[in-house]
This record gives sequence, structure tokens and C-alpha cells, in this order.
Amino acid sequence: MAPTPARNTTTRVHVISDVHGNARDLARAGEGADALVCLGDLVLFLDYADHSRGIFPDLFGAANADRIVELRTARRFAEAREFQARLWAGAGGDRRELIEGAVRRQYAEMFAAFPTPTYATYGNVDMPPLWREYAGPGTTVLDGERVEIGGRVFGFVGGGLRTPMRTPYEIGDEEYAAKIEAVGEVDVLCTHIPPEVPELVYDTVARRFERGSRALLDAIRRTRPRYALFGHVHQPLARRMRIGATECVNVGHFASTGRPWVLEW
Repeated sequence: MAPTPARNTTTRVHVISDVHGNARDLARAGEGADALVCLGDLVLFLDYADHSRGIFPDLFGAANADRIVELRTARRFAEAREFQARLWAGAGGDRRELIEGAVRRQYAEMFAAFPTPTYATYGNVDMPPLWREYAGPGTTVLDGERVEIGGRVFGFVGGGLRTPMRTPYEIGDEEYAAKIEAVGEVDVLCTHIPPEVPELVYDTVARRFERGSRALLDAIRRTRPRYALFGHVHQPLARRMRIGATECVNVGHFASTGRPWVLEW
């Protein structure tokens, strides 16, 4: 009698971050995978590569988007806020309602594109209260929580730390650190923002250091997960780096590449 072939027990997970409105590629991101992991920033408010795309230019035009990008890139944040305030004053509607309506339209498209199963956490430009309305039964939303996928434990921490940009889901350092602590020891630590390492937080196109987390860096050194996966910095100086026993990988920017990062074991 011929021997019984060994069963293929490989688990394949596709990981993405910073979708920023790319519903077309999102619909294919889970093909061939046992699960999709998404680390947030589904919303496209303003595309720094193409200033005609996003909620901001839809409301105020590409020329005004050019100006806001110019001010932010020059780190003239106070001028940028004043410029935006003048635009909103003449918008002819309630600012919060206009933004929420645009975000809802994007969320309806994004969440409909998620495969089953998807495990997701929030990015700094996301609006967490709305996720409960759009996440279907095949999408599990986690923040400061853990889940087992294929025998490995994944921990998820969403959102970003406070910055002059004042994006929707920025929280204080202590609150963020508490979520990191709640996750504890895991095999794969999934966050939206990177650990506070200069090579991982510097954006070479925006020409600025984004905010990374010191608490996350400390947790990586202390708990030694196999992987630390994150996004947020779209064009980082270093896309991957080893910190002790942990492979740190920037899995964005999905909006421009349309390709997931693949994890197999």
C-alpha cells in the first residue's frame, strides 16, 4: 500500500495597512490566504501623491489641496489649520456632517471589499465609532486585543499618537501604552504606527519624522514577538529592521502598491 501523502498544514496570512480608498485592490488582497489582516487607515482624506484624490479635494478642489500639502510638508501646521478654517467657513455646510458623510461612503465600499475572515484595527485617520456599523460578520475588529490565527497569537493595537495634524483617532501616550500592555506576549504584534526608531518613522517623501511609539518599542524588546507589523509611514527610510529577536516590517503603503505582505508558517 502506498504511503498516505502528508497533509499541507501551511497557514498563509496576507497583511495590509494604509488602504486609503483602494477598494479595487482590497477586493483581491485576500486571494490565496487563510486570513487577511488590516492595520487601518481605510479613509482617503488627501492623497499626497495625487492631490486630486480624496475627501479634501472633492470638497475644495485640487488647487487648495496643493496648498495644504505645501504647508504641511513645510511643517507650517498653524498656517495649514488657518487655511483649512477659511475653507470650511465657506463650505456651506456643517464640517462634521460633510466629513462623516464622505467617510461613510468610503467605508461602505471598503468594508464590502473585505474577505472572510478579516482581522482589522484602526488607523489614525479612521473613525472607530463608524466601524461597528460597517463591519460584517466576517470582519473582526480588535484594539488592545488578541486573536489566534493558525495556532499563532496575534495582538492588535490601533490608532496613532497625538500630532499637530490632529487626525481623527489620535490618543495620548498613556492610553496607547495601556493597550500595548493589555495585549501582552504574542507571536505577532500588529499596530498601525511603528515603534519609535528613527529609520522606521522617517518619511522620505513627506520629509518628516512621523510619531512612533516608545511603549511599543519597549514591548518589542521585552516580550520578543516573532514579528512586529505596522504601517502609517508611507515611504519609510527602512521598511524592515530586526530588533533583537523580532522582525519589524512596514506592511504599507497598500494604496500605492496594491500588494499585501505575506506571512506563512
